[in-house]
Amino acid sequence: MRRQFDVPEYYRSPIIGSVKKARQKKDPRNKDMSPYLLDFGPVRFHIARHLGFCYGVENAIEIAYRALRENEDKRLFMLSEMIHNPQVNEDLESRGLRFLRSTTGEELLPFDTLVEGDIVIIPAFGASLEIQADLIARGVDIKTYDTTCPFILRVWRRSDQIGKKNCTIIVHGKRYHEETRATFSYIRRSAPVVVVRDIDETRDLCRIITGEEPPERFFELFPDRFSDGFDPERDLNRIGVVNQTTMLATETQAIANLLKATMASRYGEENVRQHFEDTSDTLCYATHENQVATRAMFRNPVDLALVVGGYNSSNTSHLMSICEAEAPAYFIKDADEILSPERLRHFDYPAQVLRETADWLPKMRPVDIALTAGASCPDSLLDQVIHRIHEWFPEARPISDVLASFDGVVVN
Repeated sequence: MRRQFDVPEYYRSPIIGSVKKARQKKDPRNKDMSPYLLDFGPVRFHIARHLGFCYGVENAIEIAYRALRENEDKRLFMLSEMIHNPQVNEDLESRGLRFLRSTTGEELLPFDTLVEGDIVIIPAFGASLEIQADLIARGVDIKTYDTTCPFILRVWRRSDQIGKKNCTIIVHGKRYHEETRATFSYIRRSAPVVVVRDIDETRDLCRIITGEEPPERFFELFPDRFSDGFDPERDLNRIGVVNQTTMLATETQAIANLLKATMASRYGEENVRQHFEDTSDTLCYATHENQVATRAMFRNPVDLALVVGGYNSSNTSHLMSICEAEAPAYFIKDADEILSPERLRHFDYPAQVLRETADWLPKMRPVDIALTAGASCPDSLLDQVIHRIHEWFPEARPISDVLASFDGVVVN
């Protein structure tokens, strides 16, 4: 049984909460990835089997709100955003938490603001060793309310284990994402490290390994993405792959497979174990399940997909990339972006700009909408999206009636 976290009730939801409970009762081992189907007649929502708050996010939120309750007489700071969701962060800020850094590392409040006895909450993404040392030197408490995700800690521990075996760590991630900055800091204590963004960059690295490209080319291809003193001739003969936990798990596995095949090609299949460490056990199960469940929404046709989450959320952007390959898809932060049946404001993640689309909601009836959300998105935001669209269909079955008859899970 999954642990129940003490998350504020207003993050919960009558609609999504009801279908999750029914689904858990019917499928406690999470074997069926088919979507929920909420059928209101003229509009039907196909809701991903896994979506919204993951274990690490719920753990972080529980700790943050506990810190507020237990320290009314102390100054509390967040190192940076708790998670990549604006509603959660705005609520914490309204309760007195102050943010020291932006998600990209820009200073919002100088560390000189801090005094001995202040409390700084480490976000779910973790923090670099350098930042932690700075805060500790100032007499700041960073240990009592450290919300670093347990699955990120697992990546760090595994990296340390194989690093001590003279293995270089290849990190699949975005170099300046908060989590990757912290992971990079931890790994370089015990091992050389290099960050690759995607499969194309991995192919570049493979050409260095095989000698198709000269060693000095490494520094041109991977500027600012390797640890101090990195020597491609020395440090690319024994490797292991870990990931930023919010990346596409399938892409991380493809990167690992390509690198393993490259090592086998260079050193011989019989010697590959001496040159490649299997680190598949570091993949985040929650990220993987959300991605698998998102793909499963499209086993049967839908008319469009809505992906709900913070616009700076990496894992939500990957869910969006899955959806847009299958159907017209829109990345929205909440129901306020749904302006009318004719107008929708949505985020273009690659371009990092908001766009507006006309006639986004098809005229045919019934209209089938796939709905999913990032790991940092409260279920309550999905309820609001469903309510906003449902109200445009006066002939639709009442939400309360559908939930009252929801004694199991109707799937595609």
